[in-house]
Amino acid sequence: MKVLWLSRKDVEDLGISVRDVTEVVELGFRLKGEGKVEMPAKIGIHTRKDCFLHAMPAYVGGDVDLAGMKWVAGYPPNQAKGLPYITGIWCLNDSETGFLKAILDASWITAWRTGSASAVCARHLASPEARTLAVVGLGVQGRTNFAAIKDVLPSISRAQVYDAFPEQTKRFVADMSPGAPDVEFVAASDVRSCVRDADIVVTCTPIVADPQRFIPVDWLKKDVLCISVDYDAAFEAPVMKDARIFVCDDRHQYLWTQEHGVYFQKGYPQEADLYADMGDICAGTKPPVREGRRAAVLMGIASHDVMTGHLVWRKAIEAGKGIELEL
Repeated sequence: MKVLWLSRKDVEDLGISVRDVTEVVELGFRLKGEGKVEMPAKIGIHTRKDCFLHAMPAYVGGDVDLAGMKWVAGYPPNQAKGLPYITGIWCLNDSETGFLKAILDASWITAWRTGSASAVCARHLASPEARTLAVVGLGVQGRTNFAAIKDVLPSISRAQVYDAFPEQTKRFVADMSPGAPDVEFVAASDVRSCVRDADIVVTCTPIVADPQRFIPVDWLKKDVLCISVDYDAAFEAPVMKDARIFVCDDRHQYLWTQEHGVYFQKGYPQEADLYADMGDICAGTKPPVREGRRAAVLMGIASHDVMTGHLVWRKAIEAGKGIELEL
């Protein structure tokens, strides 16, 4: 049996646009909302404090009919070592036979499908006239979230950005501003000034088991979309619990994770507080809300990896990229 191997360089060389990723991520959300996705909550092991290795399988049915699994690691201490926070591989399986079809570097997939999930959320829940985007945490996820949200909301004309490492902030502005010449980049000196008066606030800090949450309600506008890409690490509980609506990317995964007693504790929303998950909204079973404080926890779900991984695999076949290996 032959399997296609795609390295990170192979994947990056394909030149897939963030818009293409956002479209397949939204399709995956819709199919999930239509009951056509089988996706258990991610399971994991923890070899060091605040570090994880997660297994993330999913089957996306309907006309897509794809299966795959990601084995992904998140190690916050890597940042101080000059190493990536997130690494991993993704496997594509034939839905008919179960045979392995491809193995891909998962770093690119994880980075861009995460940014695109936030973009889908912003497309449905942000004001179409949103002008100011605040990004807290300016690593890979901060970059992809900015790029993807700006793509779906061209009205964004100001980016207020902050990172605990000032050099990271300088690199972010230098690297991202050429691709967004219509955006004024403001390097904030602290978190409060970063989120002040923002229409959308996205937090992309490391996920930790005992978070020292640092963004309270009174720092935020009345009408704001708050997107957490870092579990419950950044926003204080009332930001989410007392919002006009609270949504997540997958209801089952959020509640399963909360029940295990590590994340989403100390006042974070319970099942009764959930307005919807993004599958409900993308499938049209729950209407979007664009006023008041809207809050979202986007944990990252395996259907995004299946949809994005298949996009990468298809483009690689068309471009003749990768190496065929005999198993």
